[in-house]
Amino acid sequence: MPHVAGRHFLQIPGPTNVPDRVLRAIDHPTMDHRGPEFGVLGLEILSNLRRVFQTEGPVVIYPASGTGAWEAALTNTLSPGDRVLMCRTGWFATLWKEMAERLSLDPVFIDTDWRRGADVTALASALTADGAHRIKAVCVVHNETSTGCVSQIADVRAAMDAAKHPALLLVDTISSLASIDYRHDAWGVDVTVAGSQKGLMLPPGLSFNAISARALKAVETAKLPRSYWDWRPMLEANQTGYFPYTPGTNLLYGLNEAVKMLLDEGLENVFARHDRHAEATRRAVRTWGLEVQCADPLHYSSSLTAVRLPEGHSADGLRATILRKFNMSLGNGLGILKDRVFRIGHLGDFGDLQLIGTLGGVEMGLRVAGVPHKPGGVQAAVDYLAGNA
Repeated sequence: MPHVAGRHFLQIPGPTNVPDRVLRAIDHPTMDHRGPEFGVLGLEILSNLRRVFQTEGPVVIYPASGTGAWEAALTNTLSPGDRVLMCRTGWFATLWKEMAERLSLDPVFIDTDWRRGADVTALASALTADGAHRIKAVCVVHNETSTGCVSQIADVRAAMDAAKHPALLLVDTISSLASIDYRHDAWGVDVTVAGSQKGLMLPPGLSFNAISARALKAVETAKLPRSYWDWRPMLEANQTGYFPYTPGTNLLYGLNEAVKMLLDEGLENVFARHDRHAEATRRAVRTWGLEVQCADPLHYSSSLTAVRLPEGHSADGLRATILRKFNMSLGNGLGILKDRVFRIGHLGDFGDLQLIGTLGGVEMGLRVAGVPHKPGGVQAAVDYLAGNA
């Protein structure tokens, strides 16, 4: 591609832009991961991470993508043939289900139209009908990155409690942690899965499990094979701030700085900032005369907005035009949404001016690509942001 002046706008829903403060931390000389200084760093990180997950329990860190944390959640708590209840809210819920099948689990998959979060009523019916308690876990994606739809985790837990069902609750927060309000303890989650490259403002390479006491108990009887993903040696080493094998040392420097940034801003302020940017983006989309993929306002995501294009127009063609002309990357459609939607990421280290620049790039791209739309989306976002500073 020919050179385009100016800084590249990376507005996919992750990996997100890494703030300079975090980049400088990653740039530190590599520390001896068995030396005394590393133990101090490890304990600080593990302590502060609990505040981000809103838990009093342990959080383990793997040098892996979020997919690794999915596998750790399943293999530490379940046995071959165990039935797991899942909801097909989008592409990533589908991938988690496929992993469960490869691990010899028995997924029960409740379908959706990919335009809303998990169907709590359908989950409740399945749990109520399971009098023999064959279902051992309920697995839900909190924020479905492919659709921009959020599942109501507190409602899922309430449905499980109402059915008096003993299944574990496993939740993927890869694109919601540190962007959308999430409460591991208060919502009765047993295992939370997360990754470093979205709300935590880091490059890819770290993944996380927050673990309840019930989940730790399940380790004692879980029969799925595990070695690298085993929580037990990790938790034992973590007591003194260390890891049972070589950790991602320089990414941990960055993680420590990123978590401090989140806590300095205040989690409530972080969530409010994301809410505000998401609403401004939706107002722009509606002004353009386009449609938000998420059809239920209760399930709107504050991490990203997936936008449907009119029939006969290519979302991938629009994305290619915007990249070529304006040096901005937007997220593509996945699975059944391939070439039907484009996704605007508005999560991580992201402010008002970046959002207006992003929406300006989209509006210019719509015009250049010849996609039918009405002008004024950027102005609608400006009006909202200026009126809700």
